[in-house]
Amino acid sequence: MLHSMTSEPEQQIGVGTQDAFQRLWTPHRMAYIQGENKPTGPGAGDGCPFCSIPAKSDEDGLIIKRGTQVYAVLNLYPYNGGHLMVVPYRHVADYTDLTDAETAELAELTKQAMTALRTASGAHGFNIGMNQGTVAGAGIAAHLHQHIVPRWGGDTNFMPVVGHTKVLPQLLADTRTMLAEAWPTA
Repeated sequence: MLHSMTSEPEQQIGVGTQDAFQRLWTPHRMAYIQGENKPTGPGAGDGCPFCSIPAKSDEDGLIIKRGTQVYAVLNLYPYNGGHLMVVPYRHVADYTDLTDAETAELAELTKQAMTALRTASGAHGFNIGMNQGTVAGAGIAAHLHQHIVPRWGGDTNFMPVVGHTKVLPQLLADTRTMLAEAWPTA
C-alpha cells in the first residue's frame, strides 16, 4: 500500500512508548555491529579487509590515494564525515614492526590527508591515532591502520551525546571523490 507524502511523521505500532523523539534509523550500522567484514583470524588470508581492499578499484575500495608502501582509504564506518585511514599494504599488526620506508610514507600520507581534508571540507582540527591491540580498541587488530578524523567547531551536538548517533551528511562515494580531487599532488 502506497502512502501519500505528508508533513506528519508516520507512527509505527510496536516501537515503544510514543514520545517526542524522532527516530533516525541507520540499519547499515547493523553490519558493523554484527561483525561484517571482520577477519576470521589474525593472518592475512583470514579475510582481512585491509589486505583485500587494494585489489579493488579506487572507487569500489573507497581508496583515496595509493602510495608504494601504504594507502589512504575511507573508513566504512566513520566517526565523522571524511574519516579516513592510512594503512600499510603489508599485513602487520604493530607499529614497531613497520619498516623505515613504511613509517615514513605513513607519516607523509597522514600529512597529505590533513591537507586534503582542510582543502575539501575546511576541517578545523583532527583526531589522529591508532589503536594497538584489541584491548586498546582496535576493531581489526591484526592489520595496523591509522585513523584521521576531521573535526569542526561545534561538530559534537546532541545526537552523539544524547542519542549515541552520528549524522553524516554525505555518501562515502561522494566523500571519496571530493578528497581524491583535493589530494595534494606533491
